Amino acid sequence: MLQRAGFLRWVITALFACLACAVALATSQSQAPRPWTAPKTAWGDPDLSGIWNYATMTPLERPRDVDALVLTPEEAAKYEQRTNERQRAGNNTAGPDWWDPGTRRLDDGRMALVTDPPDGRLPGTTPEFQARTARAAQLRRQRGELDGPEELGLNVRCIAWATAGPPMLPGVYNNNVQFIQTPGFVVILNEMIHDARIVPMDGRPAGTTPRWMGDSRGHWEGRTLVVDTVSFNGRISTRGSDDHLHLVERFTRTDADTIRYEFTMDDPTVWVRPWSAAFPLHRSDEPMYEYACHEGNAMSMEGLLRAARVDERPSRER
Repeated sequence: MLQRAGFLRWVITALFACLACAVALATSQSQAPRPWTAPKTAWGDPDLSGIWNYATMTPLERPRDVDALVLTPEEAAKYEQRTNERQRAGNNTAGPDWWDPGTRRLDDGRMALVTDPPDGRLPGTTPEFQARTARAAQLRRQRGELDGPEELGLNVRCIAWATAGPPMLPGVYNNNVQFIQTPGFVVILNEMIHDARIVPMDGRPAGTTPRWMGDSRGHWEGRTLVVDTVSFNGRISTRGSDDHLHLVERFTRTDADTIRYEFTMDDPTVWVRPWSAAFPLHRSDEPMYEYACHEGNAMSMEGLLRAARVDERPSRER
C-alpha cells in the first residue's frame, strides 16, 4: 500500500509539473510582442498618413575634422554637449528656444546624412558649376550688399525654404511633414513655409514645364513610396542644384513610429556623380501649426533695405 501511495503521489506531482510548464509556456507566448504589420489604406496601399518629424543634429556631410561616420555613445554624448553649448553661446537665428528638440541630439550617433559616397561627403563639383559660382560671386561684389530685394534669399523673402524640399532636409525648426493619401494622389505637406506637393500616383508622364518644386510622379515598390521628380526651375537650390536636377525619393514605413526617408540627387551640371542621403521620420502626436511667413515679407524687407542705405551713407559722403 505504501508503495502504491508513493507512486500515486509521484504521478500527481508529475501532472502538476507538466500543467505548470504548459501554463508558463502559454503565458510567455501571450506576452511575447507580436510581429508588426504595416498598416494599409482602405484601398490597399501602404499607409504613411499622419504627421512626422525629421529633426536631427546629424549634419548633411561629415565634418572634415571628424573621421568616424558613427560615434560611440560616449563620443556622441560629448559631441552633442559641445555643440549645444556652442550654439547656446552664439548668436543664432531665433535663439535656442526656437529650435526643434530633435536638433539637440545626433541620429544614432551618425555624423553624416550622406550615405553615398561612403565617406559621408558630397562628391566634387563640375568645372561648369565652379565657373558659374565664381561669376555669380563677382556680380554680387560689383552690385554691393542688398542692392535690391532680389539680392536676398528666397527664405528671407518668405517665398521658399530649401529645407522643405524636395528633397527635405533637417533644419533649425519646423521639421514636420504630413502625408495625406487618396487612391490617386499623395500629398506631402511641409510645415516649413507651408509648401505642399501633390504627387499623382496614376502613372501619368511627368510634365516638362519648369516648376519651383519640380514635377513629381509616384509609385509603390512593395511598402516603399517612390517619388520621381524632374522639371525643376532651379530657383530653389539644394547645395547648388539647378534646373537639370533629377531627384528620386523613397519613403518606407519600418515600424509603427518610423519612416525611413532616402533620396538620390543627380545633377550632371553640378556634381561629378550622383549622391544619396537617408534619415528617419519619427511619428509625432503634435499638430502642425501655420508658418506665418507671408510671401514677400514686406515689413522685414523694407527694414533691411533701409538699413543697407543708411550703412552706405558714410561711403557716399566721403
